[in-house]
Amino acid sequence: MKTTYKGKSHKEILHKIYSNALTLLNENKIESLFNSLSNTEKSHIGVITENFERGKGVLTVLITSLVHKLYNPRQDIRRHQDNMNDGYSGRGIDTKYITPFMKEMGFPAMSESGWLTRSLEQNLPYDLSYPGKITPKELKTAFLYLFDQIESHNESPEKYLLILAAKLIEHREKKKIDLAKPTALTIATIINFLKQHFEAKYSSRGASRLPTLAVYAAYQCMVKEMKRFQGKRLMPLEEHTSSDKRSGRVGDIEIRDAEDKVFEAVEIKHGVTINPQLIRDAYEKFKSHPIQRYYLLSTVEEIQDGENINKEISRILKIHGCQVIVNGIYPSLKYYLRLLHN
Repeated sequence: MKTTYKGKSHKEILHKIYSNALTLLNENKIESLFNSLSNTEKSHIGVITENFERGKGVLTVLITSLVHKLYNPRQDIRRHQDNMNDGYSGRGIDTKYITPFMKEMGFPAMSESGWLTRSLEQNLPYDLSYPGKITPKELKTAFLYLFDQIESHNESPEKYLLILAAKLIEHREKKKIDLAKPTALTIATIINFLKQHFEAKYSSRGASRLPTLAVYAAYQCMVKEMKRFQGKRLMPLEEHTSSDKRSGRVGDIEIRDAEDKVFEAVEIKHGVTINPQLIRDAYEKFKSHPIQRYYLLSTVEEIQDGENINKEISRILKIHGCQVIVNGIYPSLKYYLRLLHN
């Protein structure tokens, strides 16, 4: 899986590597990438993965260095301090981008930076003669070997990063974090997990349904907690293949009142930019219903022709009374989660 990283920031490179690693795992292709390594490479990568928890500093410094190599292919990443000849500040990049990302993803992480580890902070290049006392010994050997492969043998930093990212994801899942307890995760982390899930390239059908399932799950909680929904009923989801016109529904998600009239509805768009025509199409579906709010949410947060969208929203409010709300799905989910007590 070759990707162009030219012009991308360290943060963008990290997220692209993570997304590609997820795709490789979901499509069962990570093993073939691992098998493309030499036996020596496999052995040393194995040592790194076996020491994820014990060698957090080594892991962090290695990932920082590999990401920076993609960011600046001309940089000799063994020269990890900016006071070295042709060096760069590995610690600065780690503190700003890598360690926060590792924490956000639930991966083994240092409190601030891998370069705060005494064995890694020495003002000497990470070449095969580096004297730092990295333990265990085989971890030091593996660490320096990978740097040497990149700089002396022109091996791919992307390949190493994809394998490490995939192994980190597997490591995280093996820890069996109870994701069912939202108190253990921040809202930002939950949204990030959902975003990675929605945007992963799955080989099976049905991925476009994922945002709808997430919003529906949020509504299942909200109807139990919020006064606005007292006496209201969340309708079951229709089959994914059912069109709204055929089913008589006005949206993917519907809330009905005690008289079985549509009270609120949500239409979810996956990978589609909201535009004035979508709002007009939505109005045609709900204009004969006494609905109070109609949400148009998309995984694409960019809005086309905002001025005409606002005109359509104002026109519908004036002639019908329904408040049409256009938003990105991620800000909406973040808002819904903040409303929930449990």
